Amino acid sequence: MNPTDVRNPDYFHKVVDCQWACPAHTNVPEYIRMVAQGRFDDAYLLNRDSNVFPGILGRTCDRPCEPACRRTRIEEKPVAICRIKRVAADNRGDISARLPKAPAKKLGKRVACIGAGPASLTVANDLVPLGYEVVIFEKNALPGGLMRTNVPSFRLPAKVLDEEIAMIVDMGVEVRYGQPVASMKALLGQGFDAVFVGSGAPRGKDLDLPGRKEAGDRIHIGIDWLESVAFEHIHQIGERVLIIGVGNTAMDCCRTARRIGGKDVKVMARRPRPYFKASPWELDDAEEEQVAILVNHVPTKFVVEGGKLKGMEFERVDWRKDAAGKQISKTIDTVFIPADDVIVAIGQENAFPWIERDVGIEFGKYDLPKVDEKTMQSTRPGVFFGGDSAWGPKNIIWAVAHGHDAAISIHNHCRGLPVQDRPGPEVTLVSQKMGLAEWSYSNDYSTAKRAKMKHVDLQERFKRISTEVEVGFDAEQTKREVERCLNCDVQTVFTDKRCIECDACVDVCPTGCLTITPNGEEGELRTRLTVPAANTAQELFVSGGLPQTGRVMVKDEDVCVHCGLCAERCPTAAWDMARFDLTILQAGQTGCTSNK
Repeated sequence: MNPTDVRNPDYFHKVVDCQWACPAHTNVPEYIRMVAQGRFDDAYLLNRDSNVFPGILGRTCDRPCEPACRRTRIEEKPVAICRIKRVAADNRGDISARLPKAPAKKLGKRVACIGAGPASLTVANDLVPLGYEVVIFEKNALPGGLMRTNVPSFRLPAKVLDEEIAMIVDMGVEVRYGQPVASMKALLGQGFDAVFVGSGAPRGKDLDLPGRKEAGDRIHIGIDWLESVAFEHIHQIGERVLIIGVGNTAMDCCRTARRIGGKDVKVMARRPRPYFKASPWELDDAEEEQVAILVNHVPTKFVVEGGKLKGMEFERVDWRKDAAGKQISKTIDTVFIPADDVIVAIGQENAFPWIERDVGIEFGKYDLPKVDEKTMQSTRPGVFFGGDSAWGPKNIIWAVAHGHDAAISIHNHCRGLPVQDRPGPEVTLVSQKMGLAEWSYSNDYSTAKRAKMKHVDLQERFKRISTEVEVGFDAEQTKREVERCLNCDVQTVFTDKRCIECDACVDVCPTGCLTITPNGEEGELRTRLTVPAANTAQELFVSGGLPQTGRVMVKDEDVCVHCGLCAERCPTAAWDMARFDLTILQAGQTGCTSNK
């Protein structure tokens, strides 16, 4: 194998698995260290640089960082990254003086954003400090998009939502409430320099089965029903409720139903639990609130008698694989389940009846606009998409990442530069050595188990729909949890010319991730390491030829716990522990790469 090029920012970035997995590439290890030091303001602002909504996401994020956490390779549970983010948000002080500000002198460029959801708000957050005038068109009376209408207040208090949105809007964003965009052609005629579409996926899928029309208003579309509850148009529901679907929206629906009159609430799933789209913690919370989840039930019809919904009929099925490995179902029997109301939460889709098909915006599969994944630009220059409106339903953190990317493109477009030109990352690599065997970070391995979130008891949480269920980590839980982080951004940096091949590092490594061996092809080399490297998704580090024998130092990054013992034991300082800091630059920023 060729020597690893550690000058490529992606190499060490991939080793920081949590940051690599986060769509917005939030610097997770650094903000966890800040929380450990009680620097809550700094931790919050570091989060805000990338994910924009730390308090909101600390409660609602789908947490793509956590399955990637290296802690799962040595024990079952990852670091509670998302909940530590909330600690920073809940304990911050007055940070208003440190927030970005709009300059007094404007650029004379106007940008229209459609929808006041997370993607549009991120675009405004990035462009207003550069001098852009941003106008957001919002159909509702309040901003937030699906964060407000589809995330129930018992998960996301309005106070948290309002505070973080105000940090952006109060910079001078003009939000035109109660003004849905009815025509893209008319909007383009208003002279905006760029248009960003962040309208989400506002149409919930219906369930077209016999009895659907006859059941009338006792059948509800999940996202519409949640919106009606959020804006207090709906205050109650029948005692017996069926939820069709097992995504996160379905979990919000069933838990909301329990709070406004539902006593017998059942979630109906076509497939077994491993196929559910809902996050595991959402399923746990629903079941804790006495929601029954019935698997392998395929809906066949709504049962209506005398013009009144009585329930639904389902086929109970058994799933198995055929000879080709494809999942097939076999019907066992048919069952009737009574219900007063049915909530359909089987997915969302985009709806663009307001975009005329002769304005230069091409549409493709599923009637979605054709959008460049890097630039977020549509086939019409100057018109950009992001969030759910670009590729269908994802989650808030993806919408934020799209907003950052779109803001870069809009900034380029308005200056007459190619939208494909992207600012490179800002990278630093700084030694953490403080003494002979002392580092400027806590490298002791913590054996603590993942902290368990405390919940308000059931009786209390059902008294008011706005009672937040999760109370957040206390100081003692936070103290234990931050020590579980393995500091994956503190990298083992190797200088091959200093190595004397004494094997001290190999002997002391607690995970067997180091090997000094003759070079070879990757597939073969992986098999003869101290511990064979099975995870081919993560690269091996391979040094240049060592001075004495020409052999190479090989490190399996997959199992390294960044304990620093190799660097402490090395007699020639061939190993060092250096903090890798990568910042994904945003609109108007320029970067540099340095090693210190």
